[in-house]
Order: sequence, then structure tokens, then C-alpha cells
Amino acid sequence: MVNEKYKIIDGHKHLLYSDNLDVEDIRKEAELFFNEMDKRRSVRDFSDKPVPKSVIEDIIKTASTAPSGAHKQPWTFCVVESQDLKFKIREAAEEEERKSYEGRMSEEWLNDLKPLGTNHSKPFLGIAPYLIIVFKKPYDLGNDGEKLQNYYVNESVGIACGMLITAIHQAGLVTLTHTPSPMKFLTKLLQRPSNERAFLLLPVGHPADEAYVPDIERKTLNEIAKFY
Repeated sequence: MVNEKYKIIDGHKHLLYSDNLDVEDIRKEAELFFNEMDKRRSVRDFSDKPVPKSVIEDIIKTASTAPSGAHKQPWTFCVVESQDLKFKIREAAEEEERKSYEGRMSEEWLNDLKPLGTNHSKPFLGIAPYLIIVFKKPYDLGNDGEKLQNYYVNESVGIACGMLITAIHQAGLVTLTHTPSPMKFLTKLLQRPSNERAFLLLPVGHPADEAYVPDIERKTLNEIAKFY
């Protein structure tokens, strides 16, 4: 919790951050949050049911609270609602995906994908009410066009995307991480500046009335964590 008490450090204002939860509250909050996030799944079957734009705005504002190298915030969240533009994105993405499934991916990769039931067809790109395309910015552009260095860009944008996915789930919506490779067509279609690179595409909306997800399990705590 940030309050108005502050002090000046090296000429810059620093606000006091304080913790107002006791140990038992912290334990309960951690358990409740895990139980909620454990329900999260990547969904490919979307409904075209509308979602208020204000919800998308709050989701993006949540993602923008992510930490970033030197607080440069090297991201742009592009929200696509236009049906015409969604169609163009789907058309271009499926062309790249077709090339990947038919030649770019190794047999091992294709075999690993089989339990997920994926292929080059991506109808969700045209059905979901919104597409959020996250762009990373290796550098910013100053007023005179000079390059301003950003730091830990991939790490910063990756964290922001994780928080974006979490915010989508917390809002009661679903999404899917989609990374058609290469993604340069997104820069062209969305007319993004030269200092932005497409990082991740997420359809966002309600699940279809019959949305099925693969019957898979997450690794156990012992498999993913070591305590020293």
C-alpha cells in the first residue's frame, strides 16, 4: 500500500510503501488466488458475445502496472475490434501458420502439439470480440527522432503479458496466447512505428457455449520448484 508519506532520495520523491495484512490474511489470500488461477485455461472456442470496452481498458491498465527495466514501460497494447481488420489478421496469421505446420515445425514439435488439437486454422481470430496485440519497444523515439534506450525489454513485456492474461481471467473472460511466426504482418496491418515489434496476440472474450479444452495436467510443485 502506497501512502502520502515520502522522502527525497537522490533528488527524487519516494513514497512510503507499507504492509497492512497479517500473516494469516496473507496465507489465505495466497491460497484463494492460487485456487482461482488454477481454473485458468487457454480457450480456442470463443463466443462473439460483446464485452464492454471499459473492461478491456481496465485489463490493459492492470497489465501496465508490471515492473519494467528502469521503469521504461516498453510496450504498446493494440486493441482490435474492427471485424474487417480481424479478418485481415486471421487471413495473414493462417497463412504463416500453414507454412509452419507444413514445413517449418519439426516432427517432434508437431507430435508435442497433438494432445492440444491445434492446426493452422484460427477461427477465434475472427470470432472473439477483441484481439489484443502486444508490441515490444526495443527503444523509444525522442521528440527529435533520436533513439532512447530501453532495458530488459523481453523480460518486461513478458511480465506484462502474464499480468494481462491474469487480469483477463480475473475479469471472467478467456484468452489464448497466439504467436504466428513471423509476426511482421501485424506491424504492417496495424501501421505501427519502426521501433515496435509484435510480441504476442491474444483473442479476448467469452467462451463459446460449448468450449472444450484438452484434458491435461500441470506439473506438481515438486517438479517446478526447489527450496533451499
